[in-house]
Amino acid sequence: MAPSLSSKLPDVGTTIFTVMSELANDCDAINLSQGFPSFEPPVELTDRISFYLANGANQYAPMPGVVALRQAIAAKTERLQGRDVNADNEVTVCCGATEGLFSTIQAVVRPGDEVIVFDPAYDSYEPAVTLAGGNTVHVPLALADDEFSVDWPTFRNALNDRTRLVIANFPHNPTGAVLSDEDIKTFAELLRDSDAFVLSDEVYEHIIFDGDTHRSILGNDELWQRCFVVSSFGKTYHATGWKVGYCIAPAALTAEFRKVHQFTTFTVVTPIQHALADFMNSNPSFYENLSTFYEKKRNLFCNLLEESHFKLTPARSTFFQLLDYSEITAERDLVLAERWTKEIGVASIPLSVFCETDFTGNRLRFCFAKDDLTLAEAATRLKAL
Repeated sequence: MAPSLSSKLPDVGTTIFTVMSELANDCDAINLSQGFPSFEPPVELTDRISFYLANGANQYAPMPGVVALRQAIAAKTERLQGRDVNADNEVTVCCGATEGLFSTIQAVVRPGDEVIVFDPAYDSYEPAVTLAGGNTVHVPLALADDEFSVDWPTFRNALNDRTRLVIANFPHNPTGAVLSDEDIKTFAELLRDSDAFVLSDEVYEHIIFDGDTHRSILGNDELWQRCFVVSSFGKTYHATGWKVGYCIAPAALTAEFRKVHQFTTFTVVTPIQHALADFMNSNPSFYENLSTFYEKKRNLFCNLLEESHFKLTPARSTFFQLLDYSEITAERDLVLAERWTKEIGVASIPLSVFCETDFTGNRLRFCFAKDDLTLAEAATRLKAL
């Protein structure tokens, strides 16, 4: 008789991104659900990968990451955030942001600890907390006039002596919310007398619209002392399939992070690390045009839907647009996302799966990181509803 295996994650099924992408493939639908671009990385960057593949960079990289790449990340961090980080002991290259998030949570959280997340919360956070023996505390974002923001009084009430970690995700997926200078100040003040660490998921740091700028946790001296900041090259260079990210944290925190990282993945694909270092050094301002590029995509998608029955407020960041379908149907978002994928051939992501309690209303998330013809065809189908 085969042994039985009790699940460590009994309440966890297949992630919604896999479910909706597989359904889109099965239905030959336009996939605006999972967040990956339909365009390729810069040719100069892919050429450097080919160069290193052919020139001996095919063995293990150093566990913390290729030195040149860590130095390029440190230089970028100082240039953008004014934070002088040590490439040797404060920067670690990860197997995508997801591994950086997981390794941080495993390094920090102990059984019985509480971890605060802001709903809608990315679905990889809570399972990692559960595996570490912690308890996830959900703080819903405030929603007013179709804009999401942090509800600081509710956060203050959730904060207590058991709070070990706060996971912040700004620019926020899926709502597009961003932090203001006042938000950063309030965040630091509320944590000042606590023993909580901060895990800041900043993978959309370069995709902010309408003249706004990203305010990283790295820029605040108080928060820096207690923070792990995770970002990703996938969103910046249109290369989500490479799964290369990084974690920046003070030396003492990085040391604990690397204790987990070395046994989670050990190291990251070598030729891509070398190529990224070269490209960052030769094109240090590449990311400066990213907001403009995606803002045009956002504007096109929103303009194409002007005559639809959806209500929308243009996204403030990321490459996702929320559409309010309340004037079309009262169906649950998960049911509707699946039905529309099958019936009209456009796949989206429901927001309720990222919330402990559904407060987001009748909204679906659509990825506009696609070519113009794809967005136009998707909008045509959506306008027919």
